[in-house]
Amino acid sequence: MPDSPRDSCIRCGTCCLKGGPTLHHEDKRLLLEGHAGYEHLVTIRKGELVFDPVLGVPRPADQELVKVRGKGNGWACCLFDERGPACRVYEHRFLECRLLKCWNPADLVAVIGVNTIVRTDIINPGDPVRQVIAAHEEECPPHKVQALIAGLSRGDDRSKTLAALAGLARKDLAVRHYARSELGLKTEYEYFIFGRPLSGILASHGIMVHTLPGG
Repeated sequence: MPDSPRDSCIRCGTCCLKGGPTLHHEDKRLLLEGHAGYEHLVTIRKGELVFDPVLGVPRPADQELVKVRGKGNGWACCLFDERGPACRVYEHRFLECRLLKCWNPADLVAVIGVNTIVRTDIINPGDPVRQVIAAHEEECPPHKVQALIAGLSRGDDRSKTLAALAGLARKDLAVRHYARSELGLKTEYEYFIFGRPLSGILASHGIMVHTLPGG
C-alpha cells in the first residue's frame, strides 16, 4: 500500500537546508527573549539580487529584508543542527518556520514580504551604528553594484567597470573597518548591520576581490 501524503512536519531538515526564514514584526519577541541574536541574522539590502521562492528565479529585492543567516558560504539555516537533524530553537521558531508546510506552502506564500522588519526596527534609536548604516547605503548601493555587473555581461568597458566595482568594494571594507575600530562593532554582527560583504557578492558572480597589504 503506498505511503499516505505527508500532512505534518517530521523535522527532516530539508526546508532548513534551503535557507533561513525572513523575520516579521511578531518575531521581534523571540529576539528580545534571547532565542536568537544579531549574530544569527543577515540583512538582504534593497536592490540586492536574491532568489524569489515564488517565481523560482533570482531578482533584485524590492525591499530590505532581515533573515536568519546561513552556515559558512551556504544558505543552510545556521540554527539547524544537521547531527540531529533538528532545529535548535524549534519550540521558539520564527513565524515563517511555523507556517512552512512542505506539503502545502500556501500559508507561507501568503506572508512573504508582508509585515517584515528592517534593521532599524531592532536597533536602539540612539545607536550611532544607524548613521554608519545610512552612510554605507549611500556609498555602496546594491542597485549600482548590480548595474555594473550587468554591464559586464553586456560587454561594457571591462577595465572601467571592474575599477568601479573595486572602488565600491573598498568603500564597503572601509565602512566595516570603521564600525569595528571606532564603534566596537562585533565581527559576528556585520552580516546583520551591513549585509553580506561586497567581495562575497562579487565572488558569487565570478569576480574575485583581492585585498592588498594596507587594505
